[in-house]
Amino acid sequence: MSKIVLDTSVIIDYIDERGSAHVEASLIFNELSRGNIFSFITHPTLAETYYVSYRIYKKIGLKEPLKVAEKLVRWLYMHPSIEIVENTFDLLHEVAMAKINFKLSLSDCYVLAASKLYNAKAIFKKREKEMDAVIDELEKNYNILFLEDF
Repeated sequence: MSKIVLDTSVIIDYIDERGSAHVEASLIFNELSRGNIFSFITHPTLAETYYVSYRIYKKIGLKEPLKVAEKLVRWLYMHPSIEIVENTFDLLHEVAMAKINFKLSLSDCYVLAASKLYNAKAIFKKREKEMDAVIDELEKNYNILFLEDF
């Protein structure tokens, strides 16, 4: 079974039907629901998902955007094909090393660190600006995939 670590951007494009990677993100979640792949999600990713989904739900005028965002995060938290990454010293060490070596956002460093620790593919929607300068090193050090490539 394939193992992945999801970045916030993938989850957000899954819920955003207008997202540029909505189709690809939906395929991932369909495979998760079928039990064909297994995902890890970090605490920072969950927190970002909570915040960003709330903003989207509020912007589109849902009646109780905070409750809907909470429902989404609880669904992710309880999903049988998703494991929430435990904050261990090994994870913190890998996050720090990614931050020191690549100067990426802390949330992205968590995704990369979890992918290394769990021997899983890190899935991002796209290459962020700060990734461009170090993309070769990132691809050497991590199993990484960008939905924008498909």
